[in-house]
Amino acid sequence: MTIEERVRDLVVNQLGVNPEQVTPEASFVDDLGADSLDTVELVMAFEEEFGIEIPDEDAEKMITVGDAIKYLEKHPQLQGESE
Repeated sequence: MTIEERVRDLVVNQLGVNPEQVTPEASFVDDLGADSLDTVELVMAFEEEFGIEIPDEDAEKMITVGDAIKYLEKHPQLQGESE
């Protein structure tokens, strides 16, 4: 499973949205209806799923699903997992 697929699954499960709504352009708040608690829980789910720690300043930059995917694909501990 790619990083993108894992992120998509986590977002669907955490926010209870339809998988087709979870596109790279989708904003967690504006398009998927996440509130501030949801976004914190999503970041925690990403940390647990990928075994990394995401600093608050990086988490705040994750506005869209694509932002999260790009961040995780570039994370040094996850290099090579996107295939």
